[in-house]
Amino acid sequence: MASYYSDGKKLLNVEYDTIVQVGDEIDNMRVLSTNTNNVNEQCVFLLDPLSRQVVCYIFDEIFIIGKSDGFEDLTQAINAWKNEEI
Repeated sequence: MASYYSDGKKLLNVEYDTIVQVGDEIDNMRVLSTNTNNVNEQCVFLLDPLSRQVVCYIFDEIFIIGKSDGFEDLTQAINAWKNEEI
């Protein structure tokens, strides 16, 4: 399990080939799942410990190119990602 921190635009103090895995933490949120689309963007689904809602970070390598939050559960977040709503 690795812990990562971001500045809101990219992961800090990591190599460009770093791949976030289930069980890691980003900004003190646990990674629940990951998924990659057909243009190699990686969506990372995180559990916000305060609100207990799912947050999504979309990465291109280590750069955060999108963020969406407020999902009630992981299924809702994954469906939004697959339907290109985020």
